[in-house]
Parts: sequence; C-alpha cells; structure tokens
Amino acid sequence: MGEGTPKFEASAAAQPASVSLWDQMPVASAPTVQGATIEAPPAQPAPVQSQPRYLNRELSQLDFDDRVLAMAEDESLPLLERVRFLAILGENVDQFFQVRVAGLKEQVHAALPQTSPDGMTTGEQLRAIHQRSGALLQRSTDLFTRHIAPALEQQGVSIASVADLDETAHDFLLAEFRARIFPVLTPLAVDPAHPFPYISHLSLNLAVMVRDPVRHQMRFARVKVPPLLPRFIALPDGKRFIPLEQVIALYVSELFPGMEIVSQHPFRVTRDADLDLV
Repeated sequence: MGEGTPKFEASAAAQPASVSLWDQMPVASAPTVQGATIEAPPAQPAPVQSQPRYLNRELSQLDFDDRVLAMAEDESLPLLERVRFLAILGENVDQFFQVRVAGLKEQVHAALPQTSPDGMTTGEQLRAIHQRSGALLQRSTDLFTRHIAPALEQQGVSIASVADLDETAHDFLLAEFRARIFPVLTPLAVDPAHPFPYISHLSLNLAVMVRDPVRHQMRFARVKVPPLLPRFIALPDGKRFIPLEQVIALYVSELFPGMEIVSQHPFRVTRDADLDLV
C-alpha cells in the first residue's frame, strides 16, 4: 500500500438497498364490515321548479281589481270611501270584459291557436278568468249586502226592498210610476212578426214572460229601464230608496193589460268594445 489517502471500498453485500417513497408510506389495513351496518346514501333533494318569467296580462288586471276590493273591505276607511271603491271595482270589471275578454273570445271564434307569453292558451285564460272574476264578484256582493248596506242604514241611508214597504209607500210608488216612469217605457214583444230587439250596450232591462189567458200562449217581452230616470226612487221619508227596476217590475202588469205576468227578471248585456285596427 502506497502513501496517500487510503481507500476503503465496501462490498456489494454491505451497501444499503435503495428505498422508494412508495415503500416508506404506511400500509393501511383493509376495512372490515363485520358487525357494521351499511347505510343507504342520503336521498337527493327534488329539483326546484323554475318560476314563470312572465305574469299573465289578463289575470294581472284581476289581481289589481282584487286590491281595489281589499280597499273596500278595509273597515278603517270612511264608509263612503268604501262605497266608492266598490263602484270603481264594478266599472273596472265592465271594462275588462268589454275589451280583454272580448279580445280573447275573438281569438276563439277565429280558431287561432295562440299562446300568451306566460304559456297559457286562450282557453286556459278564459277558464281562469271565469273562476277568478266569479269569486271576485261574489266577494263584492257579500261585502255590500252584509257590511256596507247595514252600515249605510245606520247612517240613515237604506236600500229598501219592495217586499218591506207598507201601504203608504206602495201608494206613493204607484203614483210615481204613473206620473214619471210609465210614459217613458216602451215594451217590445218578441214573436214571428217582431224579431228580437237590439239590446244596447250596458243597458238595464227586464225580461218579462206573459201569457194570453184566452189563447194560453206564452210570449216574451223586453222592457228597457230608461237611463234618463234616477237609478233609485226616494221614498217620502227621505231615508229609504228603491231601485228603479224594482218599481217597474212591481207595476209591469200595467204595460200588458189583459195579459198574465208569469215571471220577470232584470238583465244587462255587455257588448264587445275592443277596437279592431285593419
């Protein structure tokens, strides 16, 4: 061995073996299921249905009328304000059927399958309108008869009925009928010689069924309530008022002398007021 730094060489058997990173990771024991219960995975929540992006134009008008009726139902408002809101509701409903409903019915008659932006067909809209408007008018009728009318009576304004009148009031109404109402009435009979008369827009009428006592024939007649007369007839006490159509119905027999009055009913016709631009 010469001078200098000695060299030591280890044998192959003495050199350490190379260890990889994978070999250094701890070995995990395999999980066992002995004595354990296997639970089902949690149920997935139901998908949320997307809300419609548009409101129906016709039904939104009825929603507005519902808010008007809610104002009439508000007992904190003055009584005459509540009466005014009921009048506004009646006028709104008239205009709604004259224009909006008339336009939908024109689409049905023209057999044009159309769908509104909110996805409702014309038939679906008409059915929804019938349901919503019927409930709205029923609420307004109940409000007037059960709350508004009794409150008006407490304030000295009574909407009386013919059945509640005494003999003195009947004598006054008969004289009023013959002096002011009878001269402006024009009954129109319907038979083969006289076709059905034209019913003007929003006019109040009486449909009268009469019977000929000799020939035993039934005939239909229409009596228009004249718009030039006051809507209510004031009784002498100044507190009770009778609707004009009830006074006419009470003495309608004087319009058909010699005929038997079978029945009479008030009615009104709402005509199409939707403008068509050609």
